[in-house]
Amino acid sequence: MKTVVDFSRRAFTIIELLVVVSIISLLIAILLPAIGKARDGALITQSFGNLNNMAKANFAYAADFTDRHFTACPDDANAPPAFGICATYCSQVACPSQQLLGFDTGGNLWGYWVAGALCPQGVGQCGNWPVLFPCAFVAPGSGGTGNPNNPYYNSFGSCEMLNTKAFNSYVNNRFYDKVFYAPKDRIGLLACDFGIQNEGEYTPNPAGAQIVFSTYFWSPAAMWHHDVLSSSIRECPLAGRPFGSSVGANTSKGPKLGDALYPDQKTMVIEKLWLQNRGKAPELNNNFTTPRSWTFNEAYNSAPACLFFDGHTQLCGINTAINDDRRIQAQNASNNSMCATGKGLWHRGTAMGSNGWYTPGAGYDPLVDMPVPGIGSGSRSTGFHILTTNGILGRDILKSGN
Repeated sequence: MKTVVDFSRRAFTIIELLVVVSIISLLIAILLPAIGKARDGALITQSFGNLNNMAKANFAYAADFTDRHFTACPDDANAPPAFGICATYCSQVACPSQQLLGFDTGGNLWGYWVAGALCPQGVGQCGNWPVLFPCAFVAPGSGGTGNPNNPYYNSFGSCEMLNTKAFNSYVNNRFYDKVFYAPKDRIGLLACDFGIQNEGEYTPNPAGAQIVFSTYFWSPAAMWHHDVLSSSIRECPLAGRPFGSSVGANTSKGPKLGDALYPDQKTMVIEKLWLQNRGKAPELNNNFTTPRSWTFNEAYNSAPACLFFDGHTQLCGINTAINDDRRIQAQNASNNSMCATGKGLWHRGTAMGSNGWYTPGAGYDPLVDMPVPGIGSGSRSTGFHILTTNGILGRDILKSGN
């Protein structure tokens, strides 16, 4: 005879359920930040990958052009008889190479065409002449080139046009490609999704909106001849005035990669937006008539992903760049061979002052503009990457993270 043992069923008590829920909640609270950090780190790694691709492309470009840094500017644009004047250059010197965007699927070639008597294409205007040059040294709010509601209008030029045909042919031969947009640049990626999904070299925006340029941009200081941002007493008064000046006819001639004196401390390409360490900051800067993304130098704790001339990548804290600049200014204080505005890591002698693209008062972080005792207001604004003193011969940070 078999004996059957009956085990009565017992349900969880409310207290036991609450304990289980509490444990699960605690585990989620512990894991979520770790997951968020891992995801953030993965996006930064992807951005470094994009920058590495651009480094290889620029080194390949240099191999084809006697070690030259990428440029869209004619070497003799500022030489006589043109002295930087488009109409004179296009009628008396030559037709410049055009800033082309690429062919669409219908076979049409798009670009910023510059025209003149010596240009055979028959289309274009001298209004597009500035896009051939690294940047324009224009003071904020002065009504310079471009739209004042465009955050980059003060220095717009080929430094921003990383994905044009002259350079993207060394990457993937497409204007709209994810390699040109940082994975954290959600707004930029959404804005150019129409082109990323299209097979053409270039795709016109079906909404008729403006062209979506790359999240990354060259250091315009390193694209100009180093005399343009010289720290010497002789040339410093002409800083940021490369046209029709006595700085020399070679100021429009881009440097060679090998000219970099501090290749592990001079930035070549960086993220132009505030993408790292944003915390709870709003996605858009609403201090303008048309809200736009924050730029990399509008917050003291910003840390853009950067590519250096030696090919390494790292995050560079804006706070670190500001502090490094102050140390160099102090070291050069008694150097009488340098002009006062050229003694820091970035040049104060241009129409942009010390601010680069940054417009004082429009930033998110008050630390950027706060007065510093003995130095003055706005002393923590930064021309990092943009106004590097002595251009490619200078440096943007004092210690490489390589």
